[in-house]
Amino acid sequence: MAAKRSLVVVESPTKVKTIQKYLDSKYIVKASMGHVRDLPKSQLGVDPKKNFKPKYVVSPAKKKILVATDPDREGEAIGWHLAEELGVAKKNVYRITFNEITERAVKAAFTQPGKIDLKKVDAQQARRVLDRLVGYSLSPLLWEKVQRGLSAGRVQSVAVRLIVDREREIKAFVPVEYWSLHARLKAARPPEFVATLKEVAGEKASLGNEEVTRALMASLEGARFVVKSVTRGERRRNPAPPFITSTLQQEAGKKLGFTARKTMTIAQQLYEGIDLGSEGAEGLITYMRTDSVRVAREAQAAARGWVIARIGDDYVPEAPPTYRSRGSAQEAHEAIRPSELRNEPRAVAQFLTKDQMALYRLIWERFLASQMMPAVYDTVGADIEAGQCVFRAQGATLKFKGFTAVYEESRDEEDAQPEQEPEGQVPPLEEGEVLTLLALDPKQHFTQPPPRFTEASLIKALEELGIGRPSTYASILGTIINDRGYVHRERRTLSPTELGMAVTDKLIPYFQDIMNVEFTAQMEDNLDKIEEGQRKWVDTVREFYEPFKRDLARAKREMQSEKVGAPTGETCPECGSELLEKRGRFGKFLACSSYPDCRYTRNLDGSGRAEDEPANENCPTCGKPMVIKHGRFGKFIACSGYPECKTTKPVTLGIACPETGCTGQLVERRSRKGRTFFGCSAYPNCKFVVWRRPVNEPCPKCGAAFVTERVLKNRTVRSCAREGCDFEREVELPVT
Repeated sequence: MAAKRSLVVVESPTKVKTIQKYLDSKYIVKASMGHVRDLPKSQLGVDPKKNFKPKYVVSPAKKKILVATDPDREGEAIGWHLAEELGVAKKNVYRITFNEITERAVKAAFTQPGKIDLKKVDAQQARRVLDRLVGYSLSPLLWEKVQRGLSAGRVQSVAVRLIVDREREIKAFVPVEYWSLHARLKAARPPEFVATLKEVAGEKASLGNEEVTRALMASLEGARFVVKSVTRGERRRNPAPPFITSTLQQEAGKKLGFTARKTMTIAQQLYEGIDLGSEGAEGLITYMRTDSVRVAREAQAAARGWVIARIGDDYVPEAPPTYRSRGSAQEAHEAIRPSELRNEPRAVAQFLTKDQMALYRLIWERFLASQMMPAVYDTVGADIEAGQCVFRAQGATLKFKGFTAVYEESRDEEDAQPEQEPEGQVPPLEEGEVLTLLALDPKQHFTQPPPRFTEASLIKALEELGIGRPSTYASILGTIINDRGYVHRERRTLSPTELGMAVTDKLIPYFQDIMNVEFTAQMEDNLDKIEEGQRKWVDTVREFYEPFKRDLARAKREMQSEKVGAPTGETCPECGSELLEKRGRFGKFLACSSYPDCRYTRNLDGSGRAEDEPANENCPTCGKPMVIKHGRFGKFIACSGYPECKTTKPVTLGIACPETGCTGQLVERRSRKGRTFFGCSAYPNCKFVVWRRPVNEPCPKCGAAFVTERVLKNRTVRSCAREGCDFEREVELPVT
């Protein structure tokens, strides 16, 4: 180190460029690329007999790299490891924290250096040791009892269980039929409106089937529809708080279609710094791993000034709004917000990628909206008598835009109520007014099972249950979906694979604590108490480890192995040994009992390798069974005789290409950016493309060969694929 120069260490090289320009020549900024020390990958690295003493090793490539830290537990621990490894006297180690990488924030942080918080270090060390004890104990057990390459974790296993339990709830669900009745009415003044049946003979309306509904409709023939009462009021809708990590992941999933991992990757880029041309690199958002909704006063003042100047002073409240964080939130942190309001999205758009721009605009608009006035609606409700029936009409008209002038939050799929009539326009009505009945419209419904989790709704559930922490959600989802194959993602929804269900069923009987939601949440609370100085980390780990050790010993003795497999009586065509029935990612398959000496496998129907799905057809080239494989751009069909036979073809949907003269079939494909679309199998000779999923059903209006389908919250809508045709209808399908 040069004389009289102080070392500033950050975690990534991107930060080096951004921060160095804010500091004078007496500082030198270096990056470590993350941790300098960690538990060894090749062994447990924790000694339970010596108070769970961790064995830390230095990453070979980082012995000369110096590290600084982010403002969270892991950042605190990285700084501590750095100080320990360098052997620097404690009095010469200072902790610098800032929530945004801007000149103002960085320079202010250097005027108030602190010391490393050892309670935070202990909390992070406890989490690391707990996760290592669980992962390095359960994973070998699964290798032995199920199949090699599996893993289990203290939090990931509970997340998989939530998805498994939801799937079984869906499969066990029995739909119940019910009907609703709607009256289309006309008053003295427009517009026409709809009222929904609410009461029959003073009781809540209950129409169980078509027969009951038709009978009630018959009883209303000739009945007068008279306004019984009219209620007018006002409803205020408050803005949502600024983003924290979990809500950012949820909203980016719902509005932008981003995975949690993609959201955090882009947010990291925006935080660390974007090159803004002549202004150089600058962090555009505050720290993105936070569970606090607190906003600095300066940021609130800047937001109020922006709204007053651009929209009007009616749009800001008298005092800046405050929001309550969840109990364990660290109030020293801030919510996720733009670091400088002068960097408006349109002003920096030329320096951002499309995805960076989308996420930055989302954060920008959400923050501004959180500092604005509520939206105000004029509401009207009318009860309308007809014979023994009471119908109700409800309307709402936007009176004052408030925060909606900037931002509208996505509606949560699980909170939506499909049976509830949307509010529309209701004309001016007077009590006693006689209305004209235009039509009675009966509608058949079926109760719906709970929807499958999406990444957004699973993150919301994990947060509400107290499982994991904001910084862990992206890695949890990445592990169970991408790395281990326990969960399958299709059209944004998550469902367990057969392997995920099998692993969950194996673990529950023997590890009821680890697989228990309440126990996992309690462990998170204990980690918070370590950080607060209310618990010792070694005591917390010991309380967990003693019963876990007993459960592990019992599982090793009693858990039935599926790796051996059930005998089938068939012999292996390659070595003559017996074939065994086993379970894999895509279901059960047959494998040679002489594994690993013989690696023969096939599906139960005789087609292909165990990791492939049967295609139920034979290869036109060699006659061997065809199988469905999963490639970079989606599914495709290939010969099971590969590499001897390289015949492949796309998976068709059974729908002919609509282009004139084309004999191709529509197939599902995936773009380079991961978006699903549907194109012609004759590509590149035919370049027909449609982005919505085709359904083999002719359009009843124009006769087009097929319609397309899209899922909107809790309803499924089909519309014509032909340009210029406006056919569209809602279908009664469960959202899965």
